[in-house]
Amino acid sequence: MAGNRGVVYLGPGKVEVQSIDFPKLQSPGGRKIDHGVLLKIVTTNICGSDQHMVRGRTTAPPGLVLGHEITGEVIEKGSGVEFLEVGDLVTVPFNIACGRCRNCREGKTGICLTVNPARPGAAYGYVDMGGWVGGQAEYVMVPYADFNLIKFPNKQKALAKIKDLTMLSDIFPTGYHGAVTAGVTTGSIVYVAGAGPVGLACAASCHLLGAAVVMVGDMIEERLAQARSFGCETIDLKKDAALGDQIAQIVGVPEVDAAVDCVGFEARGHGHDAGVERPATVLNSVMTVTRAGGAIGIPGLYVTDDPGGVDANAKTGNLSIRIGLGWAKSHAFTTGQCPVLRYNRQLMQAILYDKVQIAKAVNATVISLDQAPQGYKDFDKGAAKKFVLDPHHTVAAA
Repeated sequence: MAGNRGVVYLGPGKVEVQSIDFPKLQSPGGRKIDHGVLLKIVTTNICGSDQHMVRGRTTAPPGLVLGHEITGEVIEKGSGVEFLEVGDLVTVPFNIACGRCRNCREGKTGICLTVNPARPGAAYGYVDMGGWVGGQAEYVMVPYADFNLIKFPNKQKALAKIKDLTMLSDIFPTGYHGAVTAGVTTGSIVYVAGAGPVGLACAASCHLLGAAVVMVGDMIEERLAQARSFGCETIDLKKDAALGDQIAQIVGVPEVDAAVDCVGFEARGHGHDAGVERPATVLNSVMTVTRAGGAIGIPGLYVTDDPGGVDANAKTGNLSIRIGLGWAKSHAFTTGQCPVLRYNRQLMQAILYDKVQIAKAVNATVISLDQAPQGYKDFDKGAAKKFVLDPHHTVAAA
């Protein structure tokens, strides 16, 4: 049997590439899975959500194999798989979904009711998401393959654009979902909070949707420079000037049509509070600047249990949100995991037909599997890069 290696979470601040079990067509509980496939991983990315776990800000157990952003080649398929063949190159949504339950039938694949006994929704290699083995590895098992996976129509053309197509597993659809749920459309004035990979993917999505002005706020100059590299206006949140005042300097008024929170629960204060953790800062600030009747997309992660929370309330996900302000302004809010299958086929076409250069926008940077621990360290320091792991040196060869 072939070997397998993966990136394993050992404890706060510690990840290591270790030998792990070669995947089998079975569930985390050991039940045989005829609807699954085994993949040889072509690319697998480091995500900000992974970083929350590695920082010790979740209840993730040591020994967890990380990774939910997966692109791979089918090397084995179960007897129940009808529409995929060995050798197919596929993109894997980070959501694991059965395709059969009420929520899946309604397109809410981020909250499938059957694949996680603890709560709605599941993902690969993530805390409280069903125990499915992660994909920052050489090989992985994917269940409900016919429903979840999308085959790239031309393998060679896909490999030529693999740094773009690897973003379909999570951050491109997630950023796009944040923009769509915030109501971004032709001519919109938009504020995106956070210039990490999801924020940059969201900003690129806003351009794709026809926004007139896309403003991106962050405290790290390297990330703001990355946002400017593809036509965004930027806001330095280290400055003491109020967010609305900085927006007014760009568009003439201190408000926007739509706002997207791409930061989540590890938010930091703005201005004189820069660097101090303020978990509700982004949510409250975007309500302040979003016009009455506007909408706010919230793809940024918020958790129910945060061992490193700044106070007792934050440790259980209770934040001091100015909901009265949002109510008074009739804001619409959309939270939760992105239902990737709602978007990834359309976004795949946008990539293949050169309507968007998402890898360039997020500064996709390819590293080997063995370099993953250093990638986590660099990402934690605020590197303006999206690290793409290349376990079998496929990208380098392409």
